[in-house]
Amino acid sequence: MPLKIAMIGAGSIGFTRRLMQDLLAVPELADTHFAFMDISPSNLEMVTRLCQRDIAANRLPAAVTATLDQRKAIADSDYVICMIRQGGLEAFELDIDIPLKYGVDQCVGDTLCAGGIMYAQRTIPVLLNICKDIRETARPDALFLNYSNPMAMNTWACNQYGGVPTIGLCHGVQGGHWQIASCIEHWAKREGLISPDETIHRRDVDIVAAGINHQTWYIRVQWRGMDLTPRLLELFEAHPTYPQTEKVRIDVLRRFGYYSTESNGHLSEYVPWYRKRPDEIPAWIDTSSWINGETGGYLRVCTEGRNWFETDFPNWLREDPPRIGPDHRSEEHGSYIIEALETGRTYRGHFNVVNRGHITNLPDGCIIEIPGYVDRNGIAMPVIGDLPLACAATCSASVRVQQMGMEAAVRGDVTLLKQAMLHDPLVGAVCNPEEVWQMTDDMLVAQAQWLPQYAGAIPAAQKRLEDAVRDGTRVPLREGWKGAVRLPVKTVDEMAAEAAQARANAAAADKAGMTKSG
Repeated sequence: MPLKIAMIGAGSIGFTRRLMQDLLAVPELADTHFAFMDISPSNLEMVTRLCQRDIAANRLPAAVTATLDQRKAIADSDYVICMIRQGGLEAFELDIDIPLKYGVDQCVGDTLCAGGIMYAQRTIPVLLNICKDIRETARPDALFLNYSNPMAMNTWACNQYGGVPTIGLCHGVQGGHWQIASCIEHWAKREGLISPDETIHRRDVDIVAAGINHQTWYIRVQWRGMDLTPRLLELFEAHPTYPQTEKVRIDVLRRFGYYSTESNGHLSEYVPWYRKRPDEIPAWIDTSSWINGETGGYLRVCTEGRNWFETDFPNWLREDPPRIGPDHRSEEHGSYIIEALETGRTYRGHFNVVNRGHITNLPDGCIIEIPGYVDRNGIAMPVIGDLPLACAATCSASVRVQQMGMEAAVRGDVTLLKQAMLHDPLVGAVCNPEEVWQMTDDMLVAQAQWLPQYAGAIPAAQKRLEDAVRDGTRVPLREGWKGAVRLPVKTVDEMAAEAAQARANAAAADKAGMTKSG
């Protein structure tokens, strides 16, 4: 029997099409049945048409069916892949714009900080419903592969409350791995260790990365038997572009001794030091790419990608279909995990899993990101031991915020949600407690349509805000503040001037361009 893989949130053009092509590049998986599901009929229809055309053009026996019925898609599936964005870009915009009124300036806002915590409140109830359908209708031992952010909170909820084995997947480790390889390449050429025309692939550099999603640390870096971990600061400072584009990451490397997997913009919003004073934020940001710290940068590129795809879709159908094969495979973990489990070919990657003594100075039960090995026997995660203390301290602060945010989402607990916001490193650096309380009420009221577990509490939140206005206790707001470094969303006409770039953005799962294919 061919595999059945359910893809929930399949209207996400970047992830769906990319992961399908990756899976079909494996000869043993060429006859896979993909069950696409989305709540948007138009997005689902467009992505399905593209994917069916890609399969036909490559003369593969795979099949794609599309449905708006989640339970039908999941029934009898061997694997379920999730890439939903609950609330879509409408809710995402609120995650960025409401905190800005309280002085909280985010680049991405989908993992931690005010935006990431609220994103979990919307997403976790939906994921737990997916888990219910997996338990009741999927094949025994079906594996849930989650790409949806906030990665740690979502994966934590599914494993603890969903009753389904869930692995969280992210390409952040690969992106930083490529950067380290580039630094070593420039250094090796200067030292005469390789020829001027020689290149270094990330596969040439052995790494161990460990921590929590988006705060994972390269604790071991080796090349040609040399331990280059202690030399990473020197290598990054000497790189031709990274001192400009990765100012936050290099500063943390200078002070911690270890490089973070996540981008300059992401890392800056997870710690209390770089985005708390508006006049200082631009010094840490580079606008050559949104991922380097632009205010609301990810929201902007996602909005542009959606607008372009909807406008340009007829041209996508007219362009030559992609070639599907091993040479055109991306670095996303999902297809390699399924390949390893089904064929026995070993794969090593970095996955988000439940900590069961793997990182000994982070709490058991939290979600960590560490190296793992996959073959027909399953997924094996080695023990890492202690993280370096500064890395562990930063992760520990975030883990407790994640735990409170996750539990609040499951219970619909407003007090716990506010306590999660209060303890968030950047929110706490910018806001006083009353500002946190009112900001959370503000976000609850604005996002009520996606928060069914808070339905009974939202009228009280609305009343508290109204009472604060009446009593003169409403905290001052920065109405109209767009953030320290915010760029306008490009119009479709502006994107048309660089159509190839716009199409690549719309099609990409990795919108920062940090990883590579082939």
